[in-house]
Amino acid sequence: MDSTSLEPSLYTVKAVFILDNDGNRLLSKYYDRDLYPSMKEQKNFEKNVFNKTHKADNEIAFLEGMTIVYKSSIDLFFYVVGSAQENELMLMSVLNCLFESLSQILRKNVERRCLLDNMEGVFLVVDEIIDGGVILESDPQQVLQKVNYRADENPLSEQSVAQHITEKLALTTNVLQSAKEQIKWSILK
Repeated sequence: MDSTSLEPSLYTVKAVFILDNDGNRLLSKYYDRDLYPSMKEQKNFEKNVFNKTHKADNEIAFLEGMTIVYKSSIDLFFYVVGSAQENELMLMSVLNCLFESLSQILRKNVERRCLLDNMEGVFLVVDEIIDGGVILESDPQQVLQKVNYRADENPLSEQSVAQHITEKLALTTNVLQSAKEQIKWSILK
């Protein structure tokens, strides 16, 4: 086996997707563009994963050289995909964080209809947990705090989504401004 493929990497997650009980895609994010570059390849992979896992009682599957952890709830299937060498416990912590965070946002009603009604919150949660394949957070309470959501409030509103985006843009602007100042001072020296 190639020794470079066994080196540790921050890029733990290759993909995350949620399917309904018929195997249809509701949400998917692929973080490794070389893995399944086309939509057709992604959907074929998801269909193969669904066919292998939807009747199984396991939590882990190995398919096409990938480690897949999964969980089902009512009419949804949640999947987190990593490489063959990836630690299943790391992938499972991502899956559990995703599921628990969504359970809070959907008020313990984790089903297809509620998920579709709150899709903007679902995307925010996924983006807070994983960025480009790197695990950022595995604590559901921290994720909920970062997406500015509390279980005792109303579900995510357009205002809270806008606030979240505004905060991310402000942070990016501050980083860019800081970098510009550093460049300016290095030129002046």
